[in-house]
Amino acid sequence: MAGRRVVAVSAGPGHSLAFTADGAAWSWGRGSDGRLGHGNAQYQLLPKKIEALAGRRVVAVSAGSEHNLALTADGAVFAWGKGESGCLGHA
Repeated sequence: MAGRRVVAVSAGPGHSLAFTADGAAWSWGRGSDGRLGHGNAQYQLLPKKIEALAGRRVVAVSAGSEHNLALTADGAVFAWGKGESGCLGHA
């Protein structure tokens, strides 16, 4: 994220999210349950761009306890992480 303007951040217990002025989403911290969105469960000590959202303009992020949400400029909502009790909204 160095050299990029951060627009907003959200912190969960053990991980954090941010999005930058160019609409890219970033995450770092504890990666268990896929909560960082990088396709693995690894810890990420420094902010890393969430490549699964590449090509989308993120306008809001929210970090939950073990899951996260991102809203894009076109109104799409993306959810990832631990999906207990339907918190991801996936059928």
